[in-house]
Amino acid sequence: MGFSKIEVVIDSLDITTISKERRKVLAPLITFIQTKVDNESEIRLNFICTHNSRRSHFSQVWAQAIASYFNLDNVVCYSGGTEATALYPMVIETLQNSGFKIEVISDGNNPIYSIKYANNQHPILGFSKIYDSNFNPTSEFAAIMTCSHADGNCPMISGAEKRIPITFEDPKISDGTVQQKEVYAERSLQIATQLKYVFSEIKHK
Repeated sequence: MGFSKIEVVIDSLDITTISKERRKVLAPLITFIQTKVDNESEIRLNFICTHNSRRSHFSQVWAQAIASYFNLDNVVCYSGGTEATALYPMVIETLQNSGFKIEVISDGNNPIYSIKYANNQHPILGFSKIYDSNFNPTSEFAAIMTCSHADGNCPMISGAEKRIPITFEDPKISDGTVQQKEVYAERSLQIATQLKYVFSEIKHK
């Protein structure tokens, strides 16, 4: 069972707002997940962005929580970048505001966070890493490119069974402005809404 505040947020996400064009972009991810469900295989999703600091983490965390919300137990979500930097603090604050329980496990230039979405599930370990880090899967996973820069600069993701570009605008554009909190919240919920649509389309056996 997920934390009630997160469930309220997921309940409130309106998937009818997603355009027909965007649904076409999301279709290959639905197909990938459905095929794995039909084959009773583990579903590994690696969300990749340039710095593994914002969009890829929003995607990883929401995908894991929303898979659990739809009772898909064999989904494991990862994230990575074409370079490692640090998980941006406003991402953490935004996720906390949606009900995730987050603790700092280790400080430094690239802090490690424990991100919990349910009492009895493993926490997600949030930190910046390259997409082929030892922390991430080496085969039988979907590489989901969440930014066009990473998509264009990563012609080959070794071990990926499927490469799926699902890009979002970088909330970084708001850094240092009064709109920052609002823009991060908007991007977080946009990503969550589209992932809710993806998982809502999956037919269980």
